[in-house]
Amino acid sequence: MPDLSVNFAGIQSPNPFWLASAPPTNCGYQVMRAFDQGWGGAVWKTLAVPVINVSSRYGALNYRDIRMAGFNNIELVSDRPVKDNLKEMEEVKKHFPDNAVIASMMFGPREEWHQIVEDVQNAGADGIELNFGCPHGMNERGMGSAVGQNPKALKTITSWVMEKAKIPVIVKLTPNITDIREPAMAAQEGGADAVSLINTIQSVIKIDIDNFTIFPSVDGMGTNGGFCGPAVKPIALNMVKNCAQHPDFHLPVSGIGGIENWRDAVEYILLGAETVQVCTAVMHYGFGIIREMIPGLEGYMREKGFQTISDMAGKALPNITTWENLNLEYKMTASIDREKCIGCQLCYTACEDGAHQAIGLSDDKNDRVPVIKEENCVGCNLCSLVCPVEGCITMMRTDDGTKRRSWKDRILDADIPTEFNDSRAGGLAHKVPDPADALK
Repeated sequence: MPDLSVNFAGIQSPNPFWLASAPPTNCGYQVMRAFDQGWGGAVWKTLAVPVINVSSRYGALNYRDIRMAGFNNIELVSDRPVKDNLKEMEEVKKHFPDNAVIASMMFGPREEWHQIVEDVQNAGADGIELNFGCPHGMNERGMGSAVGQNPKALKTITSWVMEKAKIPVIVKLTPNITDIREPAMAAQEGGADAVSLINTIQSVIKIDIDNFTIFPSVDGMGTNGGFCGPAVKPIALNMVKNCAQHPDFHLPVSGIGGIENWRDAVEYILLGAETVQVCTAVMHYGFGIIREMIPGLEGYMREKGFQTISDMAGKALPNITTWENLNLEYKMTASIDREKCIGCQLCYTACEDGAHQAIGLSDDKNDRVPVIKEENCVGCNLCSLVCPVEGCITMMRTDDGTKRRSWKDRILDADIPTEFNDSRAGGLAHKVPDPADALK
């Protein structure tokens, strides 16, 4: 039986599934409901000098029949008194001593940081997360992403916390920055024990085109919010990968962003994360999703022969490189299964208008199955991605697998295009229709 328990930078947890600091961790009642259903840890909604939140706080990006493919919020940190949160943290730890309770916090002066660190430690918190990511409301006050975007300030405040911390400290990073590795390294230099990423992405979710207001609307006005949910997962995965591959970065990573099921969690772990944090999926479906996530992860680990989370962490990293190292001799060609094709011809339209004119139509008007022009197919995958029938269009390897040559190799061989009209340009191998043919 695989062992799902983790020791994340010294924080023990029965499994790697944590709740992110957000509305689902607003109070002890919610955290205990979550732990009772199987969640391994929870990062408490950020403690700060209490705020006053607005009414009308959330917005969603719906894509066709998928609701909340993306989620936007303009809610701030906890609006509850710190003493109430501390009391409930202590209560949670009494009932669930083996689950991880992490106190998220955001303050200003050094003495406030020192005081809250001592307070959460006295309340029994297992760890601390520094919220340097909030992209609205708090950053205008010199906190949140205002700190996360300033590596020097991030390092300084982290060092303040470390002066009093007796429990592990996690720094939560903002994605609203050019290079996520810079604040990650600043956190390490400031003495942090781990990082978590990503926080929400600064965004405008929707404009009402009839009355010209932004959504969510607060008495006819609005502001940018923080974007999260399934739509941000590719961005988050890339940033986790960037940190994990930095040669001088050595802190544990907690992955956040668009995690809805065990497969999403596995992707983060394979890129080096040791725990994952979930928010939007719980706001959409409730705490009960953990009942699928735990057995799903266990089944995957059994199938692959992993005994612990550490066994699988980072397994995908050796297969990720920079573009210049990719094999230019590797060739793929599309193949259409005539038996599965429904004749929608969407692949033809997509390729003709959006790619490389490598799909043709039969001269027989009764035959609606498109045909691949193999000599023009560049193996871009577009046709297989737009095809509505699973397995109808597959990508087949067509080179013999014996050659390997990258852009870097060609540079070393002085065999790359260097002029505007260079005969070594890759596109010369593909037949492009005459412009006038577009009018026929």
